[in-house]
Amino acid sequence: MADKIKVLNVISDTNIGGAGRYLINFLKYYDRERFSIAVALPKGSLLVPDIAALAPVEEVDGMRDKSLDLSAIGKLRRLMEREKPQIVHTHGSMSARIAARQAGAKVVYTRHCVFPVPERLKKGPGRALNKYVNERYADQIIAVSHAAMDNLTDAGIDPKLITPMMNGVDPVPRRSPAECEALRRQYGVPEGVFTMGILARLEPYKGHQHILEAAQMLKEAGRDFRILIAGTGGYEAELRDTAQRLDVEDRVLFLGFVKDVGGLLSILDLQLNASYGTETSSLSILEGFSMGLPAVVSRYGGNPWLVDEGENGMIFPNRDSRGLAECLARLMDHPEALEHMGKGALRIYRERFTGEIFARNIEAVYLRALEGENKE
Repeated sequence: MADKIKVLNVISDTNIGGAGRYLINFLKYYDRERFSIAVALPKGSLLVPDIAALAPVEEVDGMRDKSLDLSAIGKLRRLMEREKPQIVHTHGSMSARIAARQAGAKVVYTRHCVFPVPERLKKGPGRALNKYVNERYADQIIAVSHAAMDNLTDAGIDPKLITPMMNGVDPVPRRSPAECEALRRQYGVPEGVFTMGILARLEPYKGHQHILEAAQMLKEAGRDFRILIAGTGGYEAELRDTAQRLDVEDRVLFLGFVKDVGGLLSILDLQLNASYGTETSSLSILEGFSMGLPAVVSRYGGNPWLVDEGENGMIFPNRDSRGLAECLARLMDHPEALEHMGKGALRIYRERFTGEIFARNIEAVYLRALEGENKE
């Protein structure tokens, strides 16, 4: 049997965020017959227990929530020289990309975020420098959405190096009818009322303001519904004040942090996402798809690439509260369309967004990085 391909993943996060969940999902499903994978993390990262259950872990001093930590480069290089990975796959760690080059490993870099490209990187010396650095320290780049790929190419990076790749997730089982009834009582949601929800940090760019404005329009039209807002953040007090000002406190419920995501998704008729900044693709949207829950999302970032209009959800114009309200009203008035989209959500999840598909896609990028080595 051929030797396994050795890969070291390096992530600089100390908390469990989107990049950490991305890595955990991959580790659950990678091909253990073909690859040997270890992970380097900052010492004391909250990711350590979950990742250590799936792969060998090395805790490294430094690089705590920092892409470039000069003090960590030497430590990472020595780790790589000792372990001799053929590929180093980095998540938010320029230090690891530099160390990998010094250690002679191929570099795969995942771009986990989407944000407007600064003007200084779109032209002139800034663009040239960004292009040089990123192409010098990456053999292959994974962009977690087409929007992330656009950010990279807008800043000068060769699209031939970039693979746009949507996330994959574990399927989330739908709770039993009895459990759903108990959860509705817990959250104060009457039986039979059309129920929507958003799972996101409470920050301005997540678009909760537009959801509240859409709720006002629906209420003024005489509709009965509930919108469950799960999450915490610095914008919570302002959102609560807005809900009171718009007179939708009886329609919108703030749940705070919700640990049982599967339970919450199980009592929704529809999932919402109204982001207009830094949105790659929502893992909770994919988790909802896995149980047949359609979504209505804004046309921003990676989420539009998750939704086939009319098949597993709907897309409304970015920052358009009335457009959102019109989508919601249509689905409330046409349960047969909602049912069709629910079936489509499950089908599309199985076709595109499972953990197995996600892992095979990443492994294909690893092999392309090594093919480049063989061609040199």
